[in-house]
Amino acid sequence: MNNQSSFVMLSVGFAVACGATFPVPTQRLADAESAQRSAQELGAGAQPAAQLHLKLAEEEMARAKREMSDGDNKAADSMLVRAKADSELALALAREQGAIAETQRAVEKSTTTATTNASQGAVK
Repeated sequence: MNNQSSFVMLSVGFAVACGATFPVPTQRLADAESAQRSAQELGAGAQPAAQLHLKLAEEEMARAKREMSDGDNKAADSMLVRAKADSELALALAREQGAIAETQRAVEKSTTTATTNASQGAVK
């Protein structure tokens, strides 16, 4: 009985030790880097509203890399989730600013066309 209880205790201890480790979040890192790259390529760094979130994402990714090098993969995973979310927000804000600018150009073009038509007598 003593050997059996020792085996059970050893098995439980081993299971707890193995379950306590958190895998290196390499996929999350790749996803966060990809989202950040997309935001940068779309010009998020040049737009004040998006720039803040892009900067936060950069800081969070740097912290996540430090956490991974320290062996705290769970904290790194958390930081990478935040970094990806901030990058995606920066991307959305950059797209929004682009859409607003495009809408403004379309309105100006429409106004110019209407003015030209009116001056040429095309509109009653």
